[in-house]
Amino acid sequence: MIRTTSLDLDDNASLWAATCEPGPASPPLMTERTADVVIVGGGFTGLSTAIAIARRFPDRGVVVLEAKRVGNGASGRNGGMALHWVNGVDATSEERCKRLYAVTTGAIEKMRSTIAEHAPHVRFRQDGCLEVYTDAKRAEEAQQKTEKMAKWGLPVRWLAGEELRKVCDAEGAVGAVLDPTTGQLHGLDYVLALKGLAISLGVTIHEESPVRSIEEGRTHVVRTDGGSVRAPTLVLATNGYTPRLGYLADRVFPLHSHAIATAPLPLERWKELGWGAIAGFTDDLDRIAYATMTADGRLLFGGGGNAAYSYYYGGRTSRPDDGAAAFAFVHDVLKRYFPKAADVPLAQRWTGTLGVTMSRVCSMGVAGEHRNVLYAVGYSGHGVVLANLAGDVLCDLYADHHDPWKDLPFYERRMGWIPPEPARWLGYQVMTRLTGKSPRTYEVDR
Repeated sequence: MIRTTSLDLDDNASLWAATCEPGPASPPLMTERTADVVIVGGGFTGLSTAIAIARRFPDRGVVVLEAKRVGNGASGRNGGMALHWVNGVDATSEERCKRLYAVTTGAIEKMRSTIAEHAPHVRFRQDGCLEVYTDAKRAEEAQQKTEKMAKWGLPVRWLAGEELRKVCDAEGAVGAVLDPTTGQLHGLDYVLALKGLAISLGVTIHEESPVRSIEEGRTHVVRTDGGSVRAPTLVLATNGYTPRLGYLADRVFPLHSHAIATAPLPLERWKELGWGAIAGFTDDLDRIAYATMTADGRLLFGGGGNAAYSYYYGGRTSRPDDGAAAFAFVHDVLKRYFPKAADVPLAQRWTGTLGVTMSRVCSMGVAGEHRNVLYAVGYSGHGVVLANLAGDVLCDLYADHHDPWKDLPFYERRMGWIPPEPARWLGYQVMTRLTGKSPRTYEVDR
């Protein structure tokens, strides 16, 4: 089967891109070559998988193809929040909660150890994130669940009243869950560190090499403008861009989140404006607002309503306009939560493409007629941790070692069907405008 692709990414610069030196580019693919594994996508998923396979199988040839520069996709455009849990899964039992928390804890700790050992310059603050509740009923339910998880030994805590205001004085906040082990990662710092580590392990990386077609078979042929790679194993590490490769177009929904970032202010000044000593913030709404604070006092803010999230007809992954209305909406949400910060100047605005599934649960597994296509997609906003975890998962699946992951909700998860165009675009517009929510199916943890 030959799949024709169109994997060019847009390049509006994120906060992470504006505060990071990318270094020299790896050369584009300009020849025909062979490998054991070809990975499409040079972000968290692709590079963590390349590193894991190169470490376990040092004799295997691994090639990574990136359409532009590594981290140009969601890995360098996200909100930076390193969070626990698997989005879309509401685990209610003690065993399930502990298992999911342990898995994501392991991923965060591996990121920390990678930074400590290979790239101490990577900016990563781990002083906690809040999930803020703006509705009294939802807050009461969240408090009960938080107290139950605390009894089970999870390091989460409920904050309200003056205790909450000292940490985050967000307008309308009733209460919040504090997880002190979460934090903020400078995504592009980390991607570039992974790139260097991968190269040191013998991985070949080609940047500026958008994939134009994939001929799937026992040996795949992946073609770019300048050459091709033949390999018996293909890894799809493209998340929201995966439908552009001709895969999972009826399972993965490319949704575009608009984000803004302020100019830097002293952190003491931010305390006066309502932001305390925490790394990040999300709210409790279906179309969540999220924010993180850099160590040098730049507030990143995104989401907050339908106007902040866009789906473009045909699954396009670049903006059809300058997005001015969407960015203005996001700024208004920021000012609603933190009115004292209304006059803080903005320095960056950008979009990032999320890979969203109908249930919001990601899927990592093996596909293809010959069971030689590996994929990890649909992180639905939790990709900073889950996409880095995917490296270990896909390496195990490559080694045909499935047991460590079979009990987890993302393991070869069947993703809900998404209708084709024009029903997809029309359904999205009708649903979001009538309800203020995003289309989704509600699945319980299994």
